[in-house]
Amino acid sequence: MKKFLSALLVICIAFSIVGCSTNDTAENQEKNPTESENSTESPIEAAKEEGNGKYPLTIETYNYKKENIEVTFEEKPKRVVTVYQNCIETLLALGVEDVIVGAAGLDHDVKDEYKEAFDTINYYEKGMTKEEVMALEPDFIISWSSYFGEKKLGDVDFWHDRGINTYIMNNSGIRADRKLEHEYTDILNLGKIFDKEDEAQQIVDEIKAEVAKGKKFAKGKEPVKALVLQSRKDGTFRNYGQDSVGGDLITELGADLVVKESGNVTAEEIASLNPDVIFTVYYSYYEASVEYDDAINRLKDHKGLSSVNAVKKDRIFPIKLGEVYCSGVRTMDGVKTMLKGLYPHEYEGQ
Repeated sequence: MKKFLSALLVICIAFSIVGCSTNDTAENQEKNPTESENSTESPIEAAKEEGNGKYPLTIETYNYKKENIEVTFEEKPKRVVTVYQNCIETLLALGVEDVIVGAAGLDHDVKDEYKEAFDTINYYEKGMTKEEVMALEPDFIISWSSYFGEKKLGDVDFWHDRGINTYIMNNSGIRADRKLEHEYTDILNLGKIFDKEDEAQQIVDEIKAEVAKGKKFAKGKEPVKALVLQSRKDGTFRNYGQDSVGGDLITELGADLVVKESGNVTAEEIASLNPDVIFTVYYSYYEASVEYDDAINRLKDHKGLSSVNAVKKDRIFPIKLGEVYCSGVRTMDGVKTMLKGLYPHEYEGQ
């Protein structure tokens, strides 16, 4: 009888323990249902869910030799070095100034809407050396092709070997066709890298909507003959052809780019083509800078251009370098400057 009672007591205790364990498990599931449901996931799968599945993220870019390469981001960059106008301003437009540990290379003051954010970042007035960049311990460097030359940062492999990703802007000397569409690509790629895709898409959509106005204004009219020029002290000019952002914009806005090839162009050639509108490029910050007044006066005062329609009718419009070369978010400003110059009545009356 004693043996029977002992056995019965053991069985009761065992059922009691199982019941408590079952209740604890059920209670934990109520508190953490997701944890229970994902209990079979690997740590990598769980990490992907935490990052909304965006990382690891692979992006196509280039090295200094102009070869296509791929870089993979395991997570959103946390310490970023960004050099040159469009690189800096695109990040400010995306609202990620908090991750910028170093910046340099402006051609103009940053846009007014970004100045407050810009004041919070570490800007190097005289540029950054390779040693200074290394001291900042970045995990990502964004710049133009020229910055990865031997005399500056060195090719991208040096940084990739140290676990530091790079991105070279498409229109910074890498591609033979420096088109408007590549500016869109850069903005969208940076949006992906920093998990700001919606913001990047909105920027691109707004630029495209503004560009569409050009062909609307031009419809049914004789195409306006136009040029984008950069003046020199010796009386010669550099033309922005169809393989440049400035030249491509002229065409996309429904006007006639009268000199298709980029490169040097003389006053005699300009006079023979007789453009209706000339956009003249200006920029500061460099020894060879072309200031606003110089950009205008070198055209107006040039004897060889006195017969040109754009000069006679006072249709010379200064345009910032940052709006027609590696323009980034300033592409919108370039579009508006050109629309006002090409279609003043239509633009004012919209």
